Formats: sequence, structure tokens, C-alpha cells
Amino acid sequence: MSKTAAETNQAIASRLSNNLARLLREFSRDFDRRICEGLVARGHTEIRPSHSIVFANLGMGDVRVTELARRSQVTQQAMGKILKELERLDYIKRDIDDKDKRAREVRLTERGMVLAQDSLEIFNQTREDYANKIGVQQLEDLEHNLRSAVRQLHLHNMPNTWADL
Repeated sequence: MSKTAAETNQAIASRLSNNLARLLREFSRDFDRRICEGLVARGHTEIRPSHSIVFANLGMGDVRVTELARRSQVTQQAMGKILKELERLDYIKRDIDDKDKRAREVRLTERGMVLAQDSLEIFNQTREDYANKIGVQQLEDLEHNLRSAVRQLHLHNMPNTWADL
């Protein structure tokens, strides 16, 4: 028996909306939402989800704007706009690179370090909540499998050391 056009369309729509990419996005959005809500509760009221690409790719050392843009998969102009806003909010500082006067380094300010510490604490709380809901082993397996996939697919948007955690 052949499917009707409506049944075929429904099957296609179901497959497009219920797949790995969608599941990963939903998980990521929930995680980001929890982090942002936690940061607002701790007084970081001007931090937006779009700022997370900086902090997720900055690490705790100085990094060049070009490297930050590359890791974040955005243009240098887009990264510059976000950095300008974060600099205005006193979370980061951009300085001339001592090794290359044409380049600019980005580093966290004192307020940025507080934000990073708050983010880590909220991250740990969120992870603990997930572990309580789905089980510690299932969450660890999920993280391990995703890291393994990142390595095997040669996804170069994360430094190798981060994928090895």
C-alpha cells in the first residue's frame, strides 16, 4: 500500500525535526539557557547568550582576536563587535600583542575572571542536575562519545587539548 502525500510529508517533517542535529541543539540551548539564567541571578545582567562564544573559546590565557574568531567560526568583524561590547562591560580587555604589534590580544579582566568562576560553578550545578535526571554514567557516556566523535570527525573548531578532556 502506498503512502498518501500527507503521510509522506509527515514522515519527512518528522525525520527533519527529530534527528541528531536537532537533539544536540535542544540540549545545547537548554544548557546555555541555564548558564545565562544563573549568571543573571549572580548579577551579570548584561551577559547574553551571544557572548558565550567568546568565553567558550577564550580559555584563561591571552588569545588573539583572529584565533578567537576562527575557533568561534565567526568573522573577525563579528567577533570584534562582540569583544567591543564585552570590553565596554569590563569583562575583557584588548591589548596590542607584544610579539606582533599589528595583532590584538584578548584577556579577561578581574570582572571577567569573576564571570568565568561563576560560569564554572553554574556549569557544575547544571551538569549535576543533568546527572541526577539521566544518571551519572549516561551523562559521562554521552560526553565521552561526543568527544570521541569530535576527534574521529576531525572537527577542528576545538583545540585538541579540549577534545581530549
